[in-house]
Amino acid sequence: MKIGDKVSVVDEDLSGVVTSVHGNTVVFKDEYGFTYQYAKEKLVPKDVQFYEHIKVIKKAEPQKVISKKHQKNHLVLDLHFHNLVKNPSDYDSFERLFMQKEKLMEVISFCRKNNLKRLEIVHGIGDGVLQRMVLDVLESQTHLDFYNKEILHHQSGAVMVEFH
Repeated sequence: MKIGDKVSVVDEDLSGVVTSVHGNTVVFKDEYGFTYQYAKEKLVPKDVQFYEHIKVIKKAEPQKVISKKHQKNHLVLDLHFHNLVKNPSDYDSFERLFMQKEKLMEVISFCRKNNLKRLEIVHGIGDGVLQRMVLDVLESQTHLDFYNKEILHHQSGAVMVEFH
């Protein structure tokens, strides 16, 4: 290395022009006029000609493997009765609510068993009987948090559950 050479510091984002060399110590000035001293082995020549003929090959970024149970998508349970049975008109209101509750308990158990983190329960907007039943079941459970999906929870029609 000699006076006037452009150099870069190996482990830092710092470069400049050599102003003096004292044995193993090199003094250089950066583009802002600040002076630095480094040992020769900490510096590399900054010469564009070294790199002109080298092709840069970009490699594809490896895809991170995510297990199915840790995917960002959450499970959605729609408790509308026509989604649970083939002939909804064959059941009275008590049977409907009982079957919806059984389905809810079954899905919560499934989520716990399979270590799912989030569950969205769609109860719809109606007279509030199904919504009240969903909230009662969730309040009776441990190791979970739940909140309404929308700020105006009476109009949301869905509840998001997060398991601990």
